[in-house]
Amino acid sequence: MLRQSLRRLVADQRGTACSQIRRGLATVAGQRNFVKIVEVSPRDGLQNEKAIVPTETKVKLVNWLLKAGVSVVEAGSFVSPKWVPQMADTPQVIQEMQIKSGVSYPVLVPNAKGLDTLLSILSSDSWATRQKPTDEIAIFTAATESFTKANTNCTIAESLERLSQVTQRARDNQLKVRGYISVVAGCPYEGAVDAKRVGQIAKELLQMGCYEVSLGDTVGVATPPEMIAVLDACVQAGVPVDALAAHCHDTFGMGLANVLTMVRAGVRTVDSSVGGLGGCPYSPGATGNIDTESVVYALHKEGYETGIDLSEAARIGDWISNAIGRLNSSNAGRAIIARERLQKEKAKL
Repeated sequence: MLRQSLRRLVADQRGTACSQIRRGLATVAGQRNFVKIVEVSPRDGLQNEKAIVPTETKVKLVNWLLKAGVSVVEAGSFVSPKWVPQMADTPQVIQEMQIKSGVSYPVLVPNAKGLDTLLSILSSDSWATRQKPTDEIAIFTAATESFTKANTNCTIAESLERLSQVTQRARDNQLKVRGYISVVAGCPYEGAVDAKRVGQIAKELLQMGCYEVSLGDTVGVATPPEMIAVLDACVQAGVPVDALAAHCHDTFGMGLANVLTMVRAGVRTVDSSVGGLGGCPYSPGATGNIDTESVVYALHKEGYETGIDLSEAARIGDWISNAIGRLNSSNAGRAIIARERLQKEKAKL
């Protein structure tokens, strides 16, 4: 049914509600050319690495991203070290990283225990005379029962109930809350996903207090029409496009196309990771997030602003890939590094 509806969506773009939304958003897109990049490499990019990445490497990554002009850096995750050992040192990372005014450092907090740990750190007397490391948390759920069960061992409804309590307590402690929805366009267990369900979940996250909802193509199987269908469902459910973000993985090479499609439709926040770092332990074969370098390159070429130094982002992606023993997955990043090396060699002649 979803495939049939998507075919109708593409074939009858002028007459559908989706096309009406896109026409309405075109004016907004023309007026606001700044796209906020949420750099997720320190958390989502590194959390599934098998070899533990040293704390000093994570701290250097965060600090270097600041120099590149990134205004939002997802610094870590307060999850059980048993399940995500790579994030066990998040308390050390957020206490050792550089804190820059005007930059947000959200941390993933999936449950009440994680929030307890974060609040205990933020209440420490060590922050009495300096800026606290974060004023924002991120929470997550998924668009299918099977993925939610595998990821959090509960149903979607139970997940939202738990998250509502975490969100309320976080806001009571002056913390902003950002929401994630995983597998919005395809699930490794259930296949196609009902876009209307995504819209309803996004609405519930917004109603419980999330200021923004990130739509995650966790498996990286979506195409632009499918992401437009998800956006349409969210808007039809009453979620403003200003409150939505694009979180696209690149498993089938569609990540950048999906990002650009969502931005052209009015989305002004994009999650990305230098070097294309990332993956998903509950999604066999899923590759990393769409790389920051390609996103910034494409957005700048299309006339959007991000505030990010593309050359610096490419250097960071190249460095962190080498540091953790991975190939640099960013085509744009590799091209920029190769060009810079050639220019240096020519300058020596």
